[in-house]
Amino acid sequence: MSGKDLTPGTYGYGDLARGDSWLTGEVEVTTALIDAFAGLTGDRFEIHMSEEGAAALGFKARVAHGLLILSLVDGLKNQAPVQLRAVASLDWQWTFLQPVYAGDRIKARLTVRSIGLTKKPERGIVMLSFAVTNQDDQLVQNGTNQLMMLL
Repeated sequence: MSGKDLTPGTYGYGDLARGDSWLTGEVEVTTALIDAFAGLTGDRFEIHMSEEGAAALGFKARVAHGLLILSLVDGLKNQAPVQLRAVASLDWQWTFLQPVYAGDRIKARLTVRSIGLTKKPERGIVMLSFAVTNQDDQLVQNGTNQLMMLL
């Protein structure tokens, strides 16, 4: 396992080694993003939609949808200085560990967990691990994403 921090650039699966990692930029989770996600998905559960609803269920502020955070993290991955020659996401395994509140800032550390070949020699499968933290460096979500990549 190499475990090196990747520098900005574009990487194919053949350029990656188990343990390689990089950090994304960060994004603020705003009430506007929460409202827009609720509008897109129809998920208007009270902890997402109002301070009062969140407080009634023991939360300090409006809680972002877990899937909104996952979506934002995928966007952060795709905007990072480290770019992957990906073809498609094949699988996500994800855990919601702590609430992410309106006003929080999130970022992710991505680490190459495994690499494998496909039947096509110009493609491979890479499993990435994600550790999503907030502005206080608390781990709020984590999981894996399996990607089909080009050489």
